[in-house]
Amino acid sequence: MGTPGDAMRAVLACGEVRTGLLPSLRPLDVRACEQLLKLRADERVLISKRPNLYVLSPDTLTGVDCRLPTSNGAKVRAIGTVAARAVLTEGRLLQTSAYFRAPAAGPVERQSWGHYLVRPGVVEPCGKLPEEATARGLLAGGGRGELDLGLITEGLFAQLRRQALIDNKTPIKSRRTRLRWAALRSPDGQGPSIERFTLAEDELRTLRLRVPDGTEPAAMAGLCEDFAHHDWLLTTIVRLLDSSRLGSPDRHTTVGVLRLAVDHLLHLWMPAARVHRSLALLWDVLERKPGFSRQWHTQVQRIRDQLAVQAIHVPRDMPATG
Repeated sequence: MGTPGDAMRAVLACGEVRTGLLPSLRPLDVRACEQLLKLRADERVLISKRPNLYVLSPDTLTGVDCRLPTSNGAKVRAIGTVAARAVLTEGRLLQTSAYFRAPAAGPVERQSWGHYLVRPGVVEPCGKLPEEATARGLLAGGGRGELDLGLITEGLFAQLRRQALIDNKTPIKSRRTRLRWAALRSPDGQGPSIERFTLAEDELRTLRLRVPDGTEPAAMAGLCEDFAHHDWLLTTIVRLLDSSRLGSPDRHTTVGVLRLAVDHLLHLWMPAARVHRSLALLWDVLERKPGFSRQWHTQVQRIRDQLAVQAIHVPRDMPATG
């Protein structure tokens, strides 16, 4: 989970992703995307136009000095910096992400901030890190006074919403989702794996991973952002269909809702387009169970079938046949 040879090799990486529709009536063009995500003057925004428009902000750092949440109640003080970034896909889907990695042990005494600032995105425990208990605690969500990555992602999302480029009008009513993730080391000689993926209430998802030693935290964050992106799309399209009043005599309302899906959502489906090759096989796991793409293509076909049916005009005075 860190560069091989690091004196303080990471044994745990954790993060959280917020995903939602950009609060703008129209998608942003590439220049506006770049301007929106220019979070730091000294770092450039990364832009990729193939296979779709993908804009990635530079990382920002948030200093933390607090307890880590643990499932067994162990009190572990941790100090360091959490990395945060934003992703905008096709000028339409916005994500904010925060993540860090942690070594097995850190200095017992608090060091100067200079010690932590030269280790960006690293949070060190004061003493030994209970890896398993911390992973479970972070997935369950911290309590008061404990590290809460959700506060960082939500704060960045709110910061972006306040930019003058955003009109805070949305074409589709939707909810933001949260994905918490934790990655522990794989056993020696084994590749990456998904141990558990859960969908909870209040738009929360959790993902527990195993990854080989040396896997970059940014690659793990990218994988989880991609999972969160497509989970949000699937969740939103299902809700949109539920609200479309399929089968209702109100044809105008039904077509209007379905057109929103076509105009703003369908082109955003592109699993694993930018997932690091060392982790791309994990998408195959979600394709088998719960079957993301199968469910997505089923919903897309429903939309197309409904639009085709609604396009057929049968005169009311036409005599019945048969």
